[in-house]
Amino acid sequence: MKFSRWVFNISGVYGVISIAPLYFMEQAIGQQDPPPITHPMFFYGFVGVTLVWQLLFLAIAYQPVRLRPVIPFAVIEKLSFGIGAMVLYRHGRLDHSDLYFGGIDLALAVLFMLVWWRLARESSPGWR
Repeated sequence: MKFSRWVFNISGVYGVISIAPLYFMEQAIGQQDPPPITHPMFFYGFVGVTLVWQLLFLAIAYQPVRLRPVIPFAVIEKLSFGIGAMVLYRHGRLDHSDLYFGGIDLALAVLFMLVWWRLARESSPGWR
């Protein structure tokens, strides 16, 4: 269970640190990576939903056994961005420096699957 807590704590903290500042970066993103954001509702909606997922990861870290049924959805959340980043990069629509973040999400998806599997083994009778 220690592994589960570490994985989800690291993921949640990393996510909050990397996502929360986006609330204050709309103008900077538009200048660094033109064109400017033309639909702020979608941008802030993405940031808000993504931030809520990070808080869920912290909740899973706190009670991994109880929240184990939610972990497959966390895997899907990570795969949706990681695979999407790969597809966009392959089609020349994503810079290689942004592909890095998709890679992190794919690695976290694998770790989340390992956590889900290990928690099932640890909670089954006869383990140990």
